[in-house]
Amino acid sequence: MNILIDTHIFLWLIYDTKKVDEKHMEYLKDLDNTIYLSAMSIAEIMIKKSIGSLEVDFDMDEVLHVMGIKVLGFDAKSAMLLGTLPLHHRDPFDRMIIAQAMTSRCKIISVDSKFAFYECELL
Repeated sequence: MNILIDTHIFLWLIYDTKKVDEKHMEYLKDLDNTIYLSAMSIAEIMIKKSIGSLEVDFDMDEVLHVMGIKVLGFDAKSAMLLGTLPLHHRDPFDRMIIAQAMTSRCKIISVDSKFAFYECELL
């Protein structure tokens, strides 16, 4: 199964794994699953780092490699889908993650309740 993790899940995996739900952790540890982080999550983290709202004390490439997480690039198909998504969620990064999951046929791991308003598959 292809799984796209939300930004907060990625950060919890680095800083506080106890925050990650036990069932979600099972999916993440299952070697039959491919785990992805959106390039938009990386952009969100780097933007927040640059404005001082998030302290990032890790090397992104190294962490992704060690954790076995692949980066899912944001493509034109996902960008075009953004224009048709209802505005249930105002966070542009989350909307991009939702669009990516829908166009890439990934299931999403997130605790953001607003994701449920969209036609994406949540775990």
